[in-house]
Order: sequence, then structure tokens, then C-alpha cells
Amino acid sequence: MASVRELKKDINFLASELITEAYVKQLIKDDVNNDKVAEVMVKAIGFRNDLVAKANHPDGKDNPKMVKAFYKGLRKDMMEQFLNISKETNEL
Repeated sequence: MASVRELKKDINFLASELITEAYVKQLIKDDVNNDKVAEVMVKAIGFRNDLVAKANHPDGKDNPKMVKAFYKGLRKDMMEQFLNISKETNEL
């Protein structure tokens, strides 16, 4: 299992990619709604903050199986949220 530190690095990387993607779209396309771009950026920052908070406080600290299942579920949620926000960015 990867460390919590690596998980946090992955979360930060994905959030920064989402923000960068939205910002580049805003710069390149002239007909982009700035309010929607800001909304996507806020979602990306919220995505990052929520997942880091969850990573810092796993369920069942005394039971290694529960901790492993918690982090596995967290990674799954991370990828689902990333894909949803990425789809929103692509629709801009």
C-alpha cells in the first residue's frame, strides 16, 4: 500500500491539473463563461480539501484491514470526483 504522503501528493496533483485545465481553457477560448470556469476551480479546490481531510483521519485506526479498505475507497472516490470535474471542464 502506498503511503498517506503519496496519496496526498496525488490528490494535490490532480487538483492542480483540474485548475490548470480550466484556466488554460479560459485563456484560449473566447466564448467561455468565466463564472463557470470559476465554479469548476472552486470545485477542484473543494475536491482537494475534502480528500486531504479524509486522508488525515482514516476510519478504524486500530484495525489494519479497515484502514486499507478506507484508503482503497478513498482512492476510488478520488478518481470518480476527478473524472466528474474533468468532464465539467471539458464542457466549458
